[in-house]
Amino acid sequence: MSRATARCSRALTANPRKPVDGVLLRVDWACTKVLLRHRHACTQACSTAPLRQNTIHEVSMKLPAFAVASIASLLALPAQAQGVSDYLARIAAIDDSGPMLNAVLAINPDAAKDEAAARTIAGPLSGKVMLIKDNIEMAGPLATTAGSLALKDSVTGRDAPLVARLRKAGVVILGKTNLSEWANIRSSSSSSGWSAVGGQTKNPHALDRSPCGSSSGSGAAIAAGLAWAAIGTETDGSITCPASVSGIVGFKPTVGMVSRTHVVPISHSQDTAGPMTRSVADAALVMNALAGSDSADSATAEADSRKTDFTAGLATAGIKGIRLGVMRKQAGNHPVLLALFDKALTDLKAAGAELVEIDFEPSPDMGRDEFAVLLYELREDMGAYLRSLPNKTGPKRLADLIAFNKANAEELRWFGQDVFEQAEAATDTVAYEKARANSLRLAGAEGIDKLLADNRVTLLIAPTEGPAWPIDLVLGDHFVGVGAGSLAAIAGYPHLTVPMGAVEGLPIGLSFMGAKWDDARVLNVGAAYERARTVAVPVPSLKRWGE
Repeated sequence: MSRATARCSRALTANPRKPVDGVLLRVDWACTKVLLRHRHACTQACSTAPLRQNTIHEVSMKLPAFAVASIASLLALPAQAQGVSDYLARIAAIDDSGPMLNAVLAINPDAAKDEAAARTIAGPLSGKVMLIKDNIEMAGPLATTAGSLALKDSVTGRDAPLVARLRKAGVVILGKTNLSEWANIRSSSSSSGWSAVGGQTKNPHALDRSPCGSSSGSGAAIAAGLAWAAIGTETDGSITCPASVSGIVGFKPTVGMVSRTHVVPISHSQDTAGPMTRSVADAALVMNALAGSDSADSATAEADSRKTDFTAGLATAGIKGIRLGVMRKQAGNHPVLLALFDKALTDLKAAGAELVEIDFEPSPDMGRDEFAVLLYELREDMGAYLRSLPNKTGPKRLADLIAFNKANAEELRWFGQDVFEQAEAATDTVAYEKARANSLRLAGAEGIDKLLADNRVTLLIAPTEGPAWPIDLVLGDHFVGVGAGSLAAIAGYPHLTVPMGAVEGLPIGLSFMGAKWDDARVLNVGAAYERARTVAVPVPSLKRWGE
């Protein structure tokens, strides 16, 4: 627990903890606000706009039914019946108490008011309730922290263009999700889903297992039914891995399809935002709102001409005759996972797809040079972002963040900042440019593009990631080397993961990767697989693994 958290907890627990039919709902009556356990919003409780009393009342009234309902029945509720008050009740019952998923970092105090306005906007997203990762800015009283105490007071008062586009389409932003601090770029031994601001997010399918990262809270929240959909961000795997281990759909679009302005950066070469949802159709709906050019982000110059109606033909899209490249060497060696992958291939073949075995081994130079690019761009891009913030007294460069962490023991409680320190020293522009050209060539022209062309296939498929590993704050993450998502990440190409089943109750996703700007086709094939899938998709247990 952070010092800020401790202060908040002491202040709030000075007031009685109100039991509501057996469910404890802690309320700060001075601020008329639901306590968000150890979220940065609670550190600003009396300076943010309060929730309306009737919102708290609605949450209280819904808690008893929620507390006794199974997660399966909650997830089965029709989307049109799920509004802000419904989701607040769920968050109170399983994110702030009970299993305490710790997926939602802060609640938008204007969400109920925004919902009323959003429902007047015509369109398929009217009134849909979404969460956004806490490295994405939104107007209002909430800070954008990237999980770091260094930015706990960074209230910018501005919507990232992607948020503005969602609002324009009728989306209600319920709040912010927890994440791996600094999107997992601070340390080589971090625990995915941990941040100094938000603590450790848990996986709804196994509370002692990793939610992966860095869009940990977004994945866990949607798996647990805490919102209709969420936005994550990815540099390499940060949408697709959490989606895979949480048993949901995650879509990393072509870099340049969605604006990155007012999003805390790592790399302008690889960063993008994308939807995390319960179905491919929902992801396509969100993409219709997200996609578009932004004059402040040169990477999106072609987005307006490249975007389309991503939902067009999705409901009936078939895969008969479509050739898919099977990346078997990237499937790992776990026998149950391999059997699951074979079942997915059987389903695809039964639906009419032509499967082509791909013999591929990535060059080690690709990963080496990708890392060099991320280090250089992190220092450059982070500094530019920090200097753009309205708060003129905050950190202005990566070196300031390094110094802040050294001065605040809680930041370095579980792991260090060796990657930050390497990035601060990465100043060789010539070496950086060479690394970027080489990694892009190996992942793009000589990677995905060559594999598609040489094998005459439309998309590449592989398991997205292995089963979720145990959360380990002492030793960090334990990735098992499954998947080929780095190709799409480095090249900037679209990558979709769709649930394909589970290994011992732990979800596994199936990846679909395509050529640059081929986002719509990737979504169409993913939706067709979703319909063809015969394996049951696991439902979150909200228990520890094996219980």
